[in-house]
Amino acid sequence: MERVALAPAAAELLVRLTAVHGPLMFHQSGGCCDGSAPMCYPDGDFRLGGSDVHLGDLVVEGLERPIGFHMSQSQYEYWKHTHLTVDVVPGRGSGFSVEAPEGVRFLIRSRLFTDEESRELNGV
Repeated sequence: MERVALAPAAAELLVRLTAVHGPLMFHQSGGCCDGSAPMCYPDGDFRLGGSDVHLGDLVVEGLERPIGFHMSQSQYEYWKHTHLTVDVVPGRGSGFSVEAPEGVRFLIRSRLFTDEESRELNGV
């Protein structure tokens, strides 16, 4: 059971962005700048701290390395009961996230885990 997944359009964009920027990473803050938009950076450009949670690695067909997805602990406390899907839509992204010049922005679609999925994730 995975906590985070990719929509097909997001996976396609990540292949193109990796060709330009090299390996990538995501961080989901829930903070000020873009609200709770997932931010995509060249891997290592965003400094993770002790209060960040690694939700998983996004495997993208056509990329050699998976893309790590991280979230602040405080945001994780709100979203730990949800499955997240990274998607992409037309619009203006954040100036800090690598998709910004492309005329699109990443966003999160979420749903609650089923009882069975929760048991699997929690080892019950």
